[in-house]
Amino acid sequence: MKKINFIERIVLEDKIKLVDASEEVAESYNQKSKNSLKAAKILLQQELLEESVSMAYYSMFHKSLSLFYLIGIKCENHAAVIILLKELFNIENEDIGYVKKERVDKQYYTDFSVTKDEVIEIIEKAESFIDELEMFINKLHEEDKNNYLADFKATYF
Repeated sequence: MKKINFIERIVLEDKIKLVDASEEVAESYNQKSKNSLKAAKILLQQELLEESVSMAYYSMFHKSLSLFYLIGIKCENHAAVIILLKELFNIENEDIGYVKKERVDKQYYTDFSVTKDEVIEIIEKAESFIDELEMFINKLHEEDKNNYLADFKATYF
């Protein structure tokens, strides 16, 4: 129930909106996801580990937004995106939640360190998450999209 209240609050704050479903916008976020993952790998090679973690997270986040735009949902809140992956789409969100926490720790705090092996693991989690989301998206039919949007509206609007 607490999660629903959080999502409802985000809806009231206009940080989640219903929009026209758009394959064009979805593809744009898909491309951002690919570029972020590529950047994470380049940053890892250059031993910019904290920055690599951030880009790995954003590769996952942008792929999630790609799914949302296919349905007709615009969400500006990172935590809400992660919750809705599980609540609305029944997609495991543990990895994106973990990588988001790692990104926040590495980006905003100085008392954390990260090893190359940890970053490799994070990038592997990002790749796996993106692949799973891609398979989910590829199986979506128009009826599925309409059903997800109807469920979302019925629950949160």
